[in-house]
Amino acid sequence: MPIHATAVVDSRAELGVDVEIGPYAVIEGKVQLGDRVQVQSHAVVRGQTTIGADSRIFSFACVGGDPQDMKYRGEETALVVGQRNVFREHVTANRGTSHGGGVTRIGNDNLFMANAHVAHDCVVGDHCVFANSVAIAGHVLVQDRAVLGGLAAVHQHGRIGRCSMVGGGGMAAQDVPPFTIAQGDRARLVGLNVVGLRRAGFTREVMSALKTAYRELFQAGMPLRIAAEQVRAFYSDVPEVIELVDFLESSQRGICRSVGSPDAADE
Repeated sequence: MPIHATAVVDSRAELGVDVEIGPYAVIEGKVQLGDRVQVQSHAVVRGQTTIGADSRIFSFACVGGDPQDMKYRGEETALVVGQRNVFREHVTANRGTSHGGGVTRIGNDNLFMANAHVAHDCVVGDHCVFANSVAIAGHVLVQDRAVLGGLAAVHQHGRIGRCSMVGGGGMAAQDVPPFTIAQGDRARLVGLNVVGLRRAGFTREVMSALKTAYRELFQAGMPLRIAAEQVRAFYSDVPEVIELVDFLESSQRGICRSVGSPDAADE
């Protein structure tokens, strides 16, 4: 277990097999590091934080820090991270808050590039990519295989749907539906994430159905509620389309509108 002589490791920490901790790294509190986790020089892992096997934390990252929330009063909360995650230089991922459920959760196989930030009480799925300097506020949900381009940001309580993409510099003040691309300030939908869907193994038939559903929902000029009802009825046998409609109908913050559509949300 190669732990550098200058590393500081709390006696309460639990370390798995073949964990590596570099020079001047700090492991503070009830931290659990899974097998083969690497913590590079000057990185910090603190609090009640669990890091899954084969994850890597690069220099100057701070994982498991206190939530940046005015209501936080030092209560014990947690950060739970799955396997094979990569936290590059200066990434921050904060624990949850008691009023938000107490736990920030990150799934498996995610890449957080330099300076990215995951705030308190967020939930990040699997196979997501946060490019350089991406920031998501508290209580944000990022579903599987979402990609956030450099300098993108997501408003608190926002949702980023499965296999969607927020373009570089995009400011997502409302929910970004699954399978779509949103960009700009404030972010608007510009189409389906065709490349992402291909990479995720979507069939040509499913992608065709999603393209038609997208046009009906966001470009036909109908109120979103009525369009969603029609699309649900027509594509009841396509689970991906139903997933898209379910996401729209469950939105609390409203949906990013398509380029060229009115600003006001439809009833």
